[in-house]
Amino acid sequence: MQIRKAVITAASQAQRHLPLQTLVDRDGKQKVALCVIIEEALSAGVGEIAIITCPGDEAAYMAAVKGYSARLQCITQPAPLGYGFGLYCARNFVAGDPFLHLVSDHLYTSSLHRDGHLVTCAQQLIEVAQTEDCSVSAVQATRENKLPYYGVIGGRRVPGQSNLYSVENVIEKPTPTEAEQNLVVPGLRAGYYLSFFGMHVLMPSVMTILEQYVTRAGTRGGIQLSPALAQLATAERYLAFEVHGRRYDIGVHYGLLNAQLALALSGHDRDEVLAQLVELLSTSE
Repeated sequence: MQIRKAVITAASQAQRHLPLQTLVDRDGKQKVALCVIIEEALSAGVGEIAIITCPGDEAAYMAAVKGYSARLQCITQPAPLGYGFGLYCARNFVAGDPFLHLVSDHLYTSSLHRDGHLVTCAQQLIEVAQTEDCSVSAVQATRENKLPYYGVIGGRRVPGQSNLYSVENVIEKPTPTEAEQNLVVPGLRAGYYLSFFGMHVLMPSVMTILEQYVTRAGTRGGIQLSPALAQLATAERYLAFEVHGRRYDIGVHYGLLNAQLALALSGHDRDEVLAQLVELLSTSE
């Protein structure tokens, strides 16, 4: 299985401008967040990328990432019918192929090096998906108080694997009670659950499942991805992979600041940034 396509969803009315915010990447280069996300996908060998946008946003997005325009296309999400519907809008682009899916409000740092080179989170995920030949969602162990922000999986560790799980259930933004009853994963610390990382490799069968939700919902909206992934888990082999890295949600309070610090501290200017932080902390009242 080869993963040559990626879909980035960026059409949420509340978050459509987040990926156009400017920051400095780990190499010290100033760029918009969307460029950092695109580079994450390209690092894993993806050649074609579709960005799902709100009507009228196409020009702004393409102008912000013009250095990558030859590999990109914008697909308009015609109506605000939910995140799952946004992904479904890429069905013709996917054209029956497995694909990498990234959200537009998460940035990533990897902690995995191999032969002296950084292995990005997307590269790790695609390697696992190609080895296992099935859909794989990246996950991160997350404290109970953060559950209102993420989709969460329940399942069991794959025998012989330390960070690979067979998915049995998926719930979007569960309450602590729901998580305790349905999403406990044996082997995790008490009070921690495996929440989505904002990054998936999905088989084309997910589009067939999403089509069922779109048909039933009509124009009412509220079509989400997590219920489709829960159905996927009952229909075919579906895994979750605990990535060697961290995700940073730039849509939450101070999210862009946290992401900027994480990128800076993972890059070439780490010592300089640390020195500036120490100076700032020493002079703050």
